[in-house]
Amino acid sequence: MLNRITAYFSRFEIALWLSSVLLVITAFFAFDRTNCLSLVASLIGATSLIFNAKGNPIGQVLMVTFSVLYGIISYSFSYYGEMITYVGMTMPMAVIALVSWLNNPFNGKKSEVKVGSISKTETVFMLFLTASVTVLFYFILRHFHTANLIPSTISVTTSFIAVYLTFRRIPFFAVAYAANDIVLIVLWNLASIEDIHYISVLICFVVFLVNDIYGFISWQRMKKRQSVQ
Repeated sequence: MLNRITAYFSRFEIALWLSSVLLVITAFFAFDRTNCLSLVASLIGATSLIFNAKGNPIGQVLMVTFSVLYGIISYSFSYYGEMITYVGMTMPMAVIALVSWLNNPFNGKKSEVKVGSISKTETVFMLFLTASVTVLFYFILRHFHTANLIPSTISVTTSFIAVYLTFRRIPFFAVAYAANDIVLIVLWNLASIEDIHYISVLICFVVFLVNDIYGFISWQRMKKRQSVQ
């Protein structure tokens, strides 16, 4: 098993995952120690990102699980936007993306998805759809008195673009997720001001940001490699 792992993941990827896990666990014991659900969600999320960086469908399976757990955590701080976004949008889109990734393997390899492409017309359609979803969610979140309404609404925008590009297998999905990570860092920083326990969630998204940046780099390399094979 160890040989398979070292053969599949590079030394950098293994180091990135181990450091991510170590940082998440350290933050949990330093600032929380009680919300084990947050720890489990963070570990699953970090693991999903390293598989996503490889274009492996396992990453989408783990993302479905993370979305459910993160929705519960968001509900605990009245971040209804995050709860609705992840449970009502990210989770079902991760399922759709999983089907898309499984149906589009590169050279028949189920462990690597074929990098997709998107036309200018579809890009315009995506942006129009994103704007529509953002406006709709703004009023929904305002109705439910969502904490930190504006950042929560922006999170909907970045999340929708991210899940759409993930479904279409476009490398820039990682950039959209990185943008979403920055928004979530702001959100959970505001939450941690009121409750120090949420610092562990804040650290989780700092870890996610680093992993998503690497994910984009990895997908760019994968796209280049696939184009010559």
